[in-house]
Amino acid sequence: MIDRVDELRFGSQSEKHELSHLYEAKIKNMGNAGRNGGEYYTPRPLIRAMIKVLDPKIGERIYDGACGSAGFLCEAFDYLLPKATKADDLKTLQTRTFFGKEKKSLAYVIAIMNMILHGIEAPNIVHANTLADNISDIQERDRYDVILANPPFGGKERKEVQQNFPIKTGETAFLFMQHFIKTLKAGGRAAIVIKNTFLSNTDNASTSIRKLLLESCNLHTVLDMPGGTFQGAGVKTVVLFFEKGAPTRKVWFYKMDPGRNMGKTNPLNDDDLVDFVERRKTFGDSAQSWSVDVTSDRHCHLATCRSRTRLAAMKSCIAHRRTSSTRSRRSMPKAPKCWRRSGS
Repeated sequence: MIDRVDELRFGSQSEKHELSHLYEAKIKNMGNAGRNGGEYYTPRPLIRAMIKVLDPKIGERIYDGACGSAGFLCEAFDYLLPKATKADDLKTLQTRTFFGKEKKSLAYVIAIMNMILHGIEAPNIVHANTLADNISDIQERDRYDVILANPPFGGKERKEVQQNFPIKTGETAFLFMQHFIKTLKAGGRAAIVIKNTFLSNTDNASTSIRKLLLESCNLHTVLDMPGGTFQGAGVKTVVLFFEKGAPTRKVWFYKMDPGRNMGKTNPLNDDDLVDFVERRKTFGDSAQSWSVDVTSDRHCHLATCRSRTRLAAMKSCIAHRRTSSTRSRRSMPKAPKCWRRSGS
């Protein structure tokens, strides 16, 4: 067996490219095998669509603080490589563009190998718990132009880790959201995969983080993914696209409907996301997409806006609030249950 492996040759770029595809297939199989599928493998068609929307440029610093198998960084490298027309561009891509952190030892090793096989010879990946650093210590030099990430689903962090964040919560993904907002440069762009319950949870931490996101960033797009997107994970997700530096005024929602039940035999593919990528350029309305003005109430539950029926109820409630400001709260109509936040 050792002699047969020794016969393999992966010296040329084409041979490395072939091996990288084989390696990606193995990572995908790991993701599909168990309930923690999202930990190792984010569907590559979804990653490519996220990258197309953010459209990173050579010279920008790209970061994933929960990099897993480094799928986001590898796909971003593939996106930028054809645009590298000068020797300095290649050097920039190799040494000054892609950065990541990964807590788990196995995922860290997978990430390093994956990036090397994709052509990044000296990966800037740190083996560390991203959440162990106090975000108040983040300086301008620590910030990034582009953030792409899929933080772990349903993880729980210890009390001492929670102390590193102004909004305390045991939910790992919500701590990562605070980290990403803080780590993004002014004018920087981010695309983050997160459980769809982030849009509707009514606990204090969830509403506070939504408020932080809407007030410090322009959450311009929400991509609502169908069940089965993440094989083995058993959760429904959304992708949040935002830019730091200005508050959110309008959110464009797109409800992805592939027209079939997603599963191992019917996985997500690039064609499924073509309409989303094209319509996102103009924030166009369709049967699957619509825009929502959120300036009237930044505390609203974004989950309301994912449904046209709930959205109509929300707008009616907001209109009633405006015209009935002198009435007592008791005489005013209640907001839809899915829209009400804690304490309202």
